[in-house]
Amino acid sequence: MAGPRAATARSGRSPWFAAACSATVGALLLPLLAAAAPTAAAAPRCDSTEDCLAQMTLEEKAGQMTQVNHPNVMDNKEALAEYGIGSLLSGGGAGPGGEAGGTASEWADMYDEYQRAAMKSRLGIPLIYGVDAVHGHSNVEGATIFPHNIGLGATRNPWLVRKAQNITRKEVLGTGIDWNFAPAVSVPRDDRWGRTYEGFGEVPWLASSMGRASVRGFQGYRLDSESVAATAKHYVADGGTTWGTGEGDYQIDQGNAQMSERELRRIHLPPYRAAIRADVASVMISFSSWNGLKMHQHEYLVNDVLKGELDYDGVVISDWAGVRQVEGDSYAEKLRKSINAGLDMIMVPNDYKQNIDAIVSEVRAGRISEKRINDAVRRILDLKFDMELFEEPFTDRRYTDDVGSAKHRRVAREAVAQSQVLLKNDGNVLPLSRKSGKDIVVGGKTADNLGYQMGGWSITWQGSGGDTTEGTTFWEAIQAETEGTRTDVEFVGTETGGDYSGDIGIWVGGETPYAEGFGDDGDLQLSEADTRQLNDICSKTDVCIAMLVSGRPMIINEELKTADAFVASWLPGTEGAGMTDVVFGHERFRGRLPVTWPSSVDQQPINLGDHRKDPLFRYGYGLRR
Repeated sequence: MAGPRAATARSGRSPWFAAACSATVGALLLPLLAAAAPTAAAAPRCDSTEDCLAQMTLEEKAGQMTQVNHPNVMDNKEALAEYGIGSLLSGGGAGPGGEAGGTASEWADMYDEYQRAAMKSRLGIPLIYGVDAVHGHSNVEGATIFPHNIGLGATRNPWLVRKAQNITRKEVLGTGIDWNFAPAVSVPRDDRWGRTYEGFGEVPWLASSMGRASVRGFQGYRLDSESVAATAKHYVADGGTTWGTGEGDYQIDQGNAQMSERELRRIHLPPYRAAIRADVASVMISFSSWNGLKMHQHEYLVNDVLKGELDYDGVVISDWAGVRQVEGDSYAEKLRKSINAGLDMIMVPNDYKQNIDAIVSEVRAGRISEKRINDAVRRILDLKFDMELFEEPFTDRRYTDDVGSAKHRRVAREAVAQSQVLLKNDGNVLPLSRKSGKDIVVGGKTADNLGYQMGGWSITWQGSGGDTTEGTTFWEAIQAETEGTRTDVEFVGTETGGDYSGDIGIWVGGETPYAEGFGDDGDLQLSEADTRQLNDICSKTDVCIAMLVSGRPMIINEELKTADAFVASWLPGTEGAGMTDVVFGHERFRGRLPVTWPSSVDQQPINLGDHRKDPLFRYGYGLRR
């Protein structure tokens, strides 16, 4: 997608620089710049990657390779220019003021303030700012939040995924941000993994198709000022780690992928190849290991395979403090191993001084070559020039007011509807008629809980319950659906043991929010409360429908028998009306399982082609009515 100005070649002189050098143009622009004080800044003192590199000190190069979590410089913005820091991020939802949340305008103001501070450095090199907008710009209050990737994988619709990510691009741009740590192109092979919902599905072709569509949605066909740089993550085989090998308190997250190189190449590498063919701007390295060696120090997989065999010329970035998990007696040793293995930017995320000093000392000691440093910084600067940050370093406020707009939410609603997988429909009880005049009872802990409906990575890192942002719960959607009809609806919430009855009962429950290793789960069982509430509702109504909100398959053998109809709703996001659209037949059920559904947790890992295991539902299953 073309920007408002023609793209500037990496080696060409930027219009920003040319204007700054022209007294005539400068005089004409002065009143406009004064009126636009929030976006005024000194022009950069270098105008191409090679020009910048030629002028940079080793310390400035080390600064460009350093990414800092913004709360660590929030009270000392001068450090951005002093150390020439190359990038900031908002880790775990850290928004304006360092806390979770904040409106789009508040984020934009924060971004511009940091950018102004950074461009006061000796060479005036702008920041690039990263966030985890993994299912919409989910850190921002009022943003449109889409289904998590497992739900998008269930749609089997890459065109819809591209459309959704294009909306995320616009909402991210409306807050000033220019770098998104998405898409995850993991291939989850064990549903006990707490990151299962981050992947599009258990087979490489699905992750490849949806990942490629995501990159195009974020970036377009070429990087420019209207792109958001995408990130393929987490390289490589994070979805193939073995249960019981997890890092720290985790059981599988950040664990060890114990597999042959043939399996790694067959299952886990193809989505990266697809993302690279779509010109993905960056690749993030996984916390995990391959046969005992941490990815953050894996020279073969990063230098030889990613940068060599796959000819990847973009930015390779670490994960959050991932360097610290590398073997070594000191931070400098760990950092040296990671940079020599091929990492270009280090997500520190806290002690930026230590990181910069360690790079400088390791180069001066001859343990990291300056050639390797120049390669890393060249990649970072190439990205900044391609993104036209030197010309347009501040928020494009044309997009800000559209964050969370009705037109954006309509696409999210469509994505929710297409993601719903109908697992059971005895007697063709679905779809319901909104004009039937039958009494509907709605209950379960997720029926009117927006936070549960969104899952993890929603406003906060782990997510939480309640109305943490703007959206429509399932209960609110069903009220709107039946308003003005003869159909009566009653909400019982979690108080399902009371005195009520109805023609139709609908239970909405499942997992509560989590992210990463906090979601590692060796049981995959519904809670006792969930099961009891489902049983209560079904015993007091003539027909019973279960809507399971979860980031992965759960063990539902008994619950499946209890309900007349059963729907896998995944983690739908802010637009609960997409669920009611299929319940009432406005949209047909078209979702198909992106993963194999086990009949017991003992079957894990279970995937397409495991012929000796008899799953509850096979990969690709999904009723059409």
